[in-house]
Amino acid sequence: MKKVVEWSAKDVTDWLNKEGMHEYIDALCHLDGSALLGLTEADFQKPPLCLVSSDGGQQMLERVETLRIENHMEAHKNGHANGHASGLPNGTSKPQRNGILGNKDISKEMVHIHMPTVEVKHSSFPAEWGKTGIAFLYAVVCFVTTTVVISVVHERVPPKEHTPPLPDKFFDLFNRVEWAFSICEINGMLLVGLWLIQWSLLKYRSIIGRRFFFIVGTLYLYRCITMYITTLPVPGMHFKCSPKLLGNWEAQARRIMKMIAGGGLSITGSHTMCGDYLYSGHTVMLTLTYLFIKEYSPKRFWWYQWFCLALSAVGIFCILLAHDHYTVDVVVAYFITTRLFWWYHTLANQQSLKEMSQSNPFSRVWWYRLFQYFEENVNGVVPRNYQPPFSWRVSQWSRSVKYSRLDIQ
Repeated sequence: MKKVVEWSAKDVTDWLNKEGMHEYIDALCHLDGSALLGLTEADFQKPPLCLVSSDGGQQMLERVETLRIENHMEAHKNGHANGHASGLPNGTSKPQRNGILGNKDISKEMVHIHMPTVEVKHSSFPAEWGKTGIAFLYAVVCFVTTTVVISVVHERVPPKEHTPPLPDKFFDLFNRVEWAFSICEINGMLLVGLWLIQWSLLKYRSIIGRRFFFIVGTLYLYRCITMYITTLPVPGMHFKCSPKLLGNWEAQARRIMKMIAGGGLSITGSHTMCGDYLYSGHTVMLTLTYLFIKEYSPKRFWWYQWFCLALSAVGIFCILLAHDHYTVDVVVAYFITTRLFWWYHTLANQQSLKEMSQSNPFSRVWWYRLFQYFEENVNGVVPRNYQPPFSWRVSQWSRSVKYSRLDIQ
């Protein structure tokens, strides 16, 4: 194995890739092995390392410390570690146990090696899958509640023959395109699929997953309120709403289960109810999936981010082109989705905002306690690190060098 001190800049880059420290590649691409071993905590307090490190370089320094130990052992491997000598001095013809020539003058024969110690620190980004499970249940409850409210609101939608669609400036400028809403839903499914694949490859998928579940659940909870308190007439005369059930709860329950099974999509034939206009759930998913894809993908994947942005923008435009939502439905959905995403991540990335105080106005929002519960053990900005899903996680102890006590008998 090549000694660390002999590593080239390419070897350092390969090591960073192997260790999953991709965010440091650009900042350390010019370092060789000797410079890598010479990194200290002070280096992470100034650019460029302070710009890419979210934990003050703790994880990186732990790995470098392990490299120092391995390099130290490599330097003393050939006949020096544990008191072994290359020859048997003083005419000794028989080696003794553990390389010790005898109990006489042991202190003179042994080579004492100072072994640096690695301080065991708690992870700045613990998995806490239990919290992720709670966030997932919260999202499911909010989604089911939304479906129930849609069924209730459907019964209150005025007939289009008596209450025609409201005036809308976009509808005045663009005629309806029948197939546009199918394009919107296809784009939405593509974005959700891409996000699920990307999420499964993230190293800190548990933290990012509960952020997604909490935000999407809260957005659908808000949607329940807005569409229940204000029931708008259908946006176009082309709508074919299912018959009203007028208190037939059994039939309503079957309709709700059908909509849940079909994911609330018109393309699956599961969404035949009307009234869920203010605000647009399709816009929520098109916007939110793009925001998460962009936030947690490397900057060098700009082409991937632009592709997802195009999918999102085309999908939102097709919602309006199909005349399936009023323009105000889309605008309000975009505004609430982006603001909730940005507010949550601003709170999550600033440690000072995770404490309730008079100087922290964010602590007055109703979901702040739940936010504290989800984020209390997350310290700093979550790195955009990737690793294969369900990979064998080698513990820190199994990667460290093990030493045995000298048996002096």
